[in-house]
Amino acid sequence: MSDKFQNKYRISSARLQNWDYGWNAAYFVTICTHNREYILGEIDNGKMILSEIGKIAQQYWNEIPAHFPFVELDSFVVMPNHVHGIIIINKTDNVIVETQNFASRQSDHPKNKFGPQSQNLASIIRGYKSGVKKYATINKIDFTWQPRFYDHIIRNDKSYHNIANYIINNPLNWKGDEFSGG
Repeated sequence: MSDKFQNKYRISSARLQNWDYGWNAAYFVTICTHNREYILGEIDNGKMILSEIGKIAQQYWNEIPAHFPFVELDSFVVMPNHVHGIIIINKTDNVIVETQNFASRQSDHPKNKFGPQSQNLASIIRGYKSGVKKYATINKIDFTWQPRFYDHIIRNDKSYHNIANYIINNPLNWKGDEFSGG
């Protein structure tokens, strides 16, 4: 859905409105390249062969916990035109939110609207994307991410395992993947 802001159309946020993305939870994330260009590598016989910038995308993903110590990483894959991964925010000094019961508890926690945005999902993705882009710029690689990213709050074990399997098997299922264009 599009709304107008300052007389211009803008796309409404796909984020869950009453959820603070700095809360402890597991998040499934997809980040696409600009125009879904195949620049991160190619699929050969169901196996992903990384380009130079694809290798950096993988390396920098693995380095996220060094920059955000409250983050744990799970399944991850670099594909020709996107990355999929599971990010777990696990702040030990926070109240752990049981995501299965999030609807009944959302009023118990203030939404992080205006404060520092340095310990939430958006800041993690922003740091990751800018790091890969900076490497590309310094090394004269024509590379850009799409401006936004897709996320999904993982609410239970069954969903977690289904998503993890989807990520792991993504190269094998590339021809039928919604991001492959084929």
